Amino acid sequence: MSTTIFRRRTALLAAGLAATASLALTACGTEQAAKDRSNPAAADSGASATATPGTSGTDTGAAATGTDTAVTVATSGRGGNSSAGVTCTGTNTKTTAQTVTRPVNHLLLTITNTGSTSCYLYGYPALRFQDAQVLPPVVDDSKPQAVTTLRPGQSGYAGVNLSGADGSGSGGYTAKTLAVILQNRALDFVGSGVDVPLPRKGVHIDSSLRTTYWLDDPQDAINW
Repeated sequence: MSTTIFRRRTALLAAGLAATASLALTACGTEQAAKDRSNPAAADSGASATATPGTSGTDTGAAATGTDTAVTVATSGRGGNSSAGVTCTGTNTKTTAQTVTRPVNHLLLTITNTGSTSCYLYGYPALRFQDAQVLPPVVDDSKPQAVTTLRPGQSGYAGVNLSGADGSGSGGYTAKTLAVILQNRALDFVGSGVDVPLPRKGVHIDSSLRTTYWLDDPQDAINW
């Protein structure tokens, strides 16, 4: 009889302890769930810790590559790369001059890139005619929207109004020599110029003498 009661009490005690442990685990799980509901970021921390490094590494790499590319393109755009072009000078170009029938009293200058690299034809030509005391002014309205660029073998043009068609110009005379001086990127005239042959009889110039900017179309050049 005593043995039976002892066994029953032992069984009840064991059952009680199991129930207590179960309740404790349930309470712990309930408390953790409540915490997770109040802080979703903490609940997802495990997944984020795995995904974030991979995503972050990819994004950082792309951003760095994009920055490097932008810098390289910008440098090339500023002419830092010689393949992007050099300044047109007397050593990498050839200039010729010819009179035209229309409009009258006009001269067309043609400059051709004789080099192996594209060159930038800045500004306008300075014209030093025989016995001229001053360089002729430029027609401001002829300024192009962008610098004229010549690929190897390509030509640029400038129109020269030699004298007034209505005879309004003064101090006229016949010039038989011409030197053309080019500008650099800073728009400074460099050197003493390149001699450009004129027609054998020369050209008549007076105070109406003007030149255009360098342009990429000959018709546009002589229309001023």
